[in-house]
Amino acid sequence: MKSALPALVLLASLFIVTAAPGDWPTWRGPKRDGLSTETGLLKQWSAGGPPLAWKAKGCGTGYSTVSVADGRVITMGDGPDGARVLAFSVKDGSPLWQSQTIGKPGGNYPGTRCTPAIDDGLVYALGQFGDFVCVEAMTGKVVWSKSLQKDFGGSHAGWNYTESPLVDGNKVLLTPGGRQGAMVALDKKTGALLWQSKQWTDGAAYSSIVPSDFGGRRHYLQLTEESVAGIDAANGNLLWRAPRKGAVAVIPTPVLSGDLVFVTSGYNIGCNLFKLQRAGNIIATQQLYANKSMADHHGGVILVGQHIYGHSDNGGWTCMDMRTGNVVWKNNGVGKGAVAYADGHFYCRSESGNGTVALVAATPQGYQEKGRFDQADRSGKNSWAHPVIAGGKLYLRDMDVLLCYDVKQK
Repeated sequence: MKSALPALVLLASLFIVTAAPGDWPTWRGPKRDGLSTETGLLKQWSAGGPPLAWKAKGCGTGYSTVSVADGRVITMGDGPDGARVLAFSVKDGSPLWQSQTIGKPGGNYPGTRCTPAIDDGLVYALGQFGDFVCVEAMTGKVVWSKSLQKDFGGSHAGWNYTESPLVDGNKVLLTPGGRQGAMVALDKKTGALLWQSKQWTDGAAYSSIVPSDFGGRRHYLQLTEESVAGIDAANGNLLWRAPRKGAVAVIPTPVLSGDLVFVTSGYNIGCNLFKLQRAGNIIATQQLYANKSMADHHGGVILVGQHIYGHSDNGGWTCMDMRTGNVVWKNNGVGKGAVAYADGHFYCRSESGNGTVALVAATPQGYQEKGRFDQADRSGKNSWAHPVIAGGKLYLRDMDVLLCYDVKQK
């Protein structure tokens, strides 16, 4: 697909949420790629796993992952009367505040799904029924709020809204989906609508937006059940769109590497690699391959070097060469689950059973496990919240419980 790109190429001067060393302030980390830049972490776990630093209760019902910044661990969860944003102390897990309710509780698989974004003293969070709030990071007080349905004509799919908002420069980005425009950009301080992507009207799926500077023009990538598209950061215009049919639930966040865009989803769909090509005033997309070697349901995939790693419904934990689509290795590991990366290793978390977590070397030289442990205080629900590594700690959310493990070398 080709689309017009203005001849004047603007140098991108916007950045996603800034992060102090050791912070993890948004979905999938500072660059939304699942990668932590921390070093000095444990290279091997003892039989019982890393030591538990603290445990907190009171998160409520939900599958939201945590964000960590400014001495706070922030997440979401349903209380009896509605969804809430909650903050805990990084030091000991003590509760700091909880927001007022921001929408009704429940949903298809009851509970919240969004991972809040922390930026410049504010927190942005989306309830499962489209209630979006900006609250103060210090107090949880609501600064402004919007409804994805009432304000932007959006509608969620069968499993409700699961997206985690992107903060970029002066904007906060979301995907209400629908005929009024699939994506919106709001002023992060006031909530005022800056633009809505009227040229791109796919329905909302379950993925989250990632930014790109390909071609010297800042734009935002999103994946739906119908396509993967790039939306101009300046005005919401459609820069490019590649048809890509999903099925049932399209969830994982796209992975970017220069001019390459990798997407994957489950339900026997698999993965696709697209190449972005700029020629004069146009951006075109070329599909380099489509296969079923990596069919990730919702645990996410991570690019390290030239290899993609994650759990595939076809064959378990998988390492594949992103550029060729060739599988390097597969292993059952801890079973289906989510993944994050730090200091040369993956933290792989099983979604079921004992919620087993494994430390796995990030290498194409075969599956090399460096220790595992069974999560304490299992809820009996699927442990869909992704692991987070921040400040030498490993955070695991499981419904009402938040566990913090010390993974720093002594």
